[in-house]
Amino acid sequence: MDKILYEEQIKYLNTFKKKTGNLIGEMESLAKEKRIPVLDGHSVEFLELLIKIIKPRRVLEIGTAIGYSTIRMAAALPKKGVIHTVEISRDNIPLALENFAKSGMNKKIKLFEGDAFNILPGLNKKYDLIFLDADKKDYVKFLPHILRLLKKNGILFVDNLLWHGQAALENPAKGFKRSAKQVREFNELFMTHKKLDSLILSIGDGIGLAIKKSKRGK
Repeated sequence: MDKILYEEQIKYLNTFKKKTGNLIGEMESLAKEKRIPVLDGHSVEFLELLIKIIKPRRVLEIGTAIGYSTIRMAAALPKKGVIHTVEISRDNIPLALENFAKSGMNKKIKLFEGDAFNILPGLNKKYDLIFLDADKKDYVKFLPHILRLLKKNGILFVDNLLWHGQAALENPAKGFKRSAKQVREFNELFMTHKKLDSLILSIGDGIGLAIKKSKRGK
């Protein structure tokens, strides 16, 4: 088993997929062509709706890739909302910057170029929402940084917590054994952390959604 949803369900759900502009379609095609992982359609629509509901003023994204989810989040933000996004890949950074320019969202987006573990300690202002979509082996190490930067009652949104379905298996497929173990370790921490009220949803590749508790244990 390497899928969360199967062909029939995906085909049905895609009949409700929202129409997007040319740039989004171009980015989806580019990501597919170059095998650059981006947030799947159902997950990004869920994230867009979440942003419209909570109306965050400050969003942090860890893992920009080509800027696909960055742009879609920026479009859903309130008028004065901003996104800070971090990317290490020298191949992805110019693509992301080009896409930001095409989107007209430049004023809402600030890209930090480099290793997130070097950048995050230098950030001091709190965020209303943090989106984690980076290298899975680093998820556990990112959590302390995220908890420091996330406001009380802030939202943490995490992608790939079912990891192609492999994180749910006792014996993951060859090529997934190490990464599936790393995701499972994060999931355990994510679901039991005393500062978070968390759940994992079977949307896309498994979405983690948590709120940072305002008081210890509450």
